[in-house]
Amino acid sequence: MATGFPVKDKIVAITGGGSGIGLSCAQTALDAGAKAVIVADLRLTPEAEKLVTANKNVVFETCDVTKWKDLQHVIDASEKHFGDVPDVYIASAGVFEPPYSNFWDDPEGLDADGYKAVDINVNHPIKLTRLAMRALLGKSKRGVVAILASMAGYIKQYPAPIYVATKHAMVGFTRSLGDAEALQGVKVVAICPGIVSTPIWTTGTPGSGKRFGITDQVSITADQVAKVVLDTVESAKYPGGTIVEVSMLGTRVIPEWNIAPPGGVEGETAEGSATPEDAIQRVIGSILQVTEKEKGARL
Repeated sequence: MATGFPVKDKIVAITGGGSGIGLSCAQTALDAGAKAVIVADLRLTPEAEKLVTANKNVVFETCDVTKWKDLQHVIDASEKHFGDVPDVYIASAGVFEPPYSNFWDDPEGLDADGYKAVDINVNHPIKLTRLAMRALLGKSKRGVVAILASMAGYIKQYPAPIYVATKHAMVGFTRSLGDAEALQGVKVVAICPGIVSTPIWTTGTPGSGKRFGITDQVSITADQVAKVVLDTVESAKYPGGTIVEVSMLGTRVIPEWNIAPPGGVEGETAEGSATPEDAIQRVIGSILQVTEKEKGARL
């Protein structure tokens, strides 16, 4: 049976903690009484720098989530600074069809080892979960892994197939590890936000916010998502394997079968819970320009 897991007096490690949802999760964890927070990211935004500077129990660990040694270093940093491995692991680092790794522009050549976006959005949270499980078992303690997935994990979106595929992977991965709470003492859950106002639309993938029609009218804030992350981590009503959606329409648990659109009417999602259709059509236009140039081209 699932039990509660208060963050108070716990150590929380957050990948992607230098901005956006990850940074909001760091502040939310502190507000909930966390003993310490490890902010893991490539760099800190000015807001994140203020958080680290102002709190002696917040440590920044430089982390490239595509490098598994860096993920282990996050755990090592916790033991070094706070004498124990983290209790809570939040996989928040992620990208949305960035210019260096996306399906339609296809910038990665045949000599690449794979899609960088898949390494960030899929391989990173999977490996972090395994490292977290090993660390917690080694200390004979319970813990929680919370993965930031997306509503894209159970919908389709023609302009962003890699992003959608990676989030589908995280939903399936989380569901598959539902039994880990009882068998290994590690609760693995996923939070699936709708559209969120974060740097992923600006600095992460420059110009994508404008192309996809992302405005405050259709977005929730990173702080709103962080509160749901905290509740999902702490509350016994969300056992391992649970998928929690949060959007402008509120929160709901996503069932394994027969998922209804949020606020759906005749199979369509309500306004504010998905990318505006007119924006999708604009993006498709730019995709067609790319593929038209490929017609008749020699490989």
